[in-house]
Amino acid sequence: MNRYPMFSPQQLLSFVAVCETGSFTRAADRVYLSQSTVSQQVRRLEEALGKPLLERTSHQVQLTEEGERLLGYARRIIALNGEAHDALSDQWPDGIVRLGVPEDFAAATTSLLAQFCREHPHIRLDVTSGLSHELRRAWQQDMLDIILVKQLTGEKANASRPEPMLWLDSAGFPAFERDPVPLVLFPLNGLYREELCQALDAIGRSWRISYSSASLAALVAASAAGLGITLLPASCVTPEHRILGAESGLPTVDNVELALFYRPDATAAQIALAGKLREFCQLS
Repeated sequence: MNRYPMFSPQQLLSFVAVCETGSFTRAADRVYLSQSTVSQQVRRLEEALGKPLLERTSHQVQLTEEGERLLGYARRIIALNGEAHDALSDQWPDGIVRLGVPEDFAAATTSLLAQFCREHPHIRLDVTSGLSHELRRAWQQDMLDIILVKQLTGEKANASRPEPMLWLDSAGFPAFERDPVPLVLFPLNGLYREELCQALDAIGRSWRISYSSASLAALVAASAAGLGITLLPASCVTPEHRILGAESGLPTVDNVELALFYRPDATAAQIALAGKLREFCQLS
């Protein structure tokens, strides 16, 4: 007998949808349920665990520390459910390729991935977009076959390239001159978060977290609107941003790279996809 209560797959689907969309309304559209039903399912999940998973405000939905811990497990349970179904249905005779990519490469790689699917019609491609530390943990737990992640330089990968980083502020509504300095950053354990906080400590500036989100697009928009400064890849700069240079006292951040990982026993299809990603991202 199982001594733990079983998670409801539908509750986990609703929870993941809320986490990934940042909204109960958009989550409801994704899982084809009403907003009230999605809200009820997440609340029942919280009641079963006895812990709050989300912090709800009128403007946004944020993960609690417990919610962040559950999110990875929820994705794994949902993925395993799908894999078990496909493995027994013989729908994908050439197997499954599970890929993890950071959010800023999710949209950019869609054409490449669609072409891969056309070239390998008997392979099921599962793509997960998320924070790099979540993707790395899933890969280490054998839940992903290939990952493209942001990491600090030093860890050996199959291929990598430097990822230029910039300190960004709003051009129209600067935040760096405020005291304390408001920060726009990823949630706990997100890449760049510690570097940002430590850099302000080093130059003697007090700071506060004004906006936190797992969505890169949300951080880009929040910093451009004047909610706070942030540290993001150079590719995220928009015309509404002001780049904070050496005059700000903030250090140059040159120890971040984009890295590709796949396993030594990777299948031919996995190696083929990894090669396409390597070429697309100009990894060496």
